[in-house]
Amino acid sequence: MLNIIKSGFLIVLMSVFLIFIGYLTCGQDGAMICFFLSLAFNFFSYFFSDKIVLAAYRAQPADPTEHTWLFDALTKLATAAELPVVPKLYVIPIAEPNAFATGRNPKHAVVAVTQGLLNTLSRDEVAAVIAHELGHVKHYDILIQTIVAAMASAIMWIASMTRWFGILGGIGRDRRDGNAIGWLFVALLSPVAAMLIQAAISRSREYLADDYSRKLMGSGEYLVSALQRISGREEEIVEAQQGSAISASTAHMFIYSPKSNFLFKIFSTHPSLEERISNLRK
Repeated sequence: MLNIIKSGFLIVLMSVFLIFIGYLTCGQDGAMICFFLSLAFNFFSYFFSDKIVLAAYRAQPADPTEHTWLFDALTKLATAAELPVVPKLYVIPIAEPNAFATGRNPKHAVVAVTQGLLNTLSRDEVAAVIAHELGHVKHYDILIQTIVAAMASAIMWIASMTRWFGILGGIGRDRRDGNAIGWLFVALLSPVAAMLIQAAISRSREYLADDYSRKLMGSGEYLVSALQRISGREEEIVEAQQGSAISASTAHMFIYSPKSNFLFKIFSTHPSLEERISNLRK
């Protein structure tokens, strides 16, 4: 319950923050522009983000003949979760073990697993990962994170435009109006604040999904084992993310994202492995 309240508060904070940035930039007109801009970003992300990310990773529908046990596990878990329909199942042809859920709501959900996940984990561990992803589907995390990511993207875009405006002399003119501090905040600090809020929301949703996996599987140890095995391939995941801009931009969607240092941990969309294991074993 605490994580749900925390996520709701942070989403409201992100919305207010976006409108506040618009106000700092162009007053009341700017606030309204940012509000409608966020709606446009959300609309596009809501209807098209799943197709974009599946295409980006060259995900293919799972073969019912080759992956019979995987379909059986997904169907059993989706039934236990009381989802309106069984999500579609996709396989991503990459070696690093990982998985994510996408789709705009539980009726249009997709669970995607990498070939590396199927090759690395046992069937019970894979089932625990799928249960985690169904937790995201059940709690509308896909929608929540889509909204937050869209607002964060809008803030980044506004900050970028503000910097360009400053380069072209806009800040110099605005300084005479006494709003230079507001412009600098929008241009330099707002992207950092947006990333921190987005990361905090994502971490809260990861805890909820972990808890849901424990509920469906009857024990958290299956997911603990899965996360430990996946973390054992961390160098491979880091290398894959460094070699792909797409992977970096969608890291928040996956069940596991590596953390290489303290600064990265602050902006990480996932709790640390130790924190997740501790939560699962409570």
